[in-house]
This record gives sequence, structure tokens and C-alpha cells, in this order.
Amino acid sequence: MYAIIEDSGVQIKVSQGDVIRVDERPLPAGTGSITFERVLLVGGAEGGGEARIGRPYVEGAKVTAEVL
Repeated sequence: MYAIIEDSGVQIKVSQGDVIRVDERPLPAGTGSITFERVLLVGGAEGGGEARIGRPYVEGAKVTAEVL
């Protein structure tokens, strides 16, 4: 499964286990994860499966990432 998220005006394709870079932002001390709620598309397995396309965002979809 993969998703296309929007962060700081940039679209980023993400899958489980990916390491991505996003713009720095102020986070409370000890924050271990960040949630991206602007999900533009959610797709099935690479090369197959149904994609859910947002208008503009996929309702109820979010991506949570560990802060490294």
C-alpha cells in the first residue's frame, strides 16, 4: 500500500518503511511521531489494486510517521 501526501505544498509518495525528509517544524519536546492528514491518494499494492483519489483529500485517510 502507498499514499501520496501533501506537506508544505509538496506531494510525496510514501509506503511503509520509507524514510522521507520534510520541512522542519516546531514540535513539542519528546514528540515521537507526526501525522499527515492531507492525503491526496491511497493506492493498493504497487502495480495493482484500487486507488482512492481525494477531492482534494481522501476522507478519513491519514499517514503517521516516526520522527527520526
